[in-house]
Amino acid sequence: MKKYLIAGLLIWIPLVITLWVLLLIFDTLDQSLLLLPETWRTEHWLGVHIPGLGAILTIVIVLGTGIFARNFFGAQLVHLWNGVLARIPVVNSIYSSVKQISDTLFSSSGQAFRKALLVEWPHAGMWTIAFLTGKPGGDVARHVPADCVSVYVPTTPNPTGGYFVIVPRASVIELDMSVDQALKYIISMGVVPPVAVDEREAVRLHELRE
Repeated sequence: MKKYLIAGLLIWIPLVITLWVLLLIFDTLDQSLLLLPETWRTEHWLGVHIPGLGAILTIVIVLGTGIFARNFFGAQLVHLWNGVLARIPVVNSIYSSVKQISDTLFSSSGQAFRKALLVEWPHAGMWTIAFLTGKPGGDVARHVPADCVSVYVPTTPNPTGGYFVIVPRASVIELDMSVDQALKYIISMGVVPPVAVDEREAVRLHELRE
């Protein structure tokens, strides 16, 4: 009886959590309809709310913004907009910080979170997985040894919280795994270890033979 119950939970728990996360994202995106005038909403001219229209509207707005920002006129307007926000006290510090982070994370030329590392944390003799975020900059670079790197040490099982630390390059070990594999390993609290390249190839060949 117990083993059947556990087998059922192993099937339903991942499915329910996945659906819950997708529903949460979907509902959040769907709230964009509230930005439209009330007379434009489906409740006004159809009498019912159509789920998903807000999510579609959000995707269209984001896609349209990206297309607009990629042409010459749009790029100039975005540059002007950034200049205006840079002159507003308080807003400048928040906006510039968030923009730098988003540019680093989502830019195709950025190096943040491109490598998974093994570092001794929180003290010598204990190891955890971290991500390379770059090199120390500004005045910080003058006060630390030259051969140092900036790393982000995520917490488990929520990797969005963690610690930013600066460590000598010699004290980190670059791992032969993708960032996605490392994140899965962290979120699963070490239960789902990453599969090595040779092991994946062996599994693929075994599946082909069958």
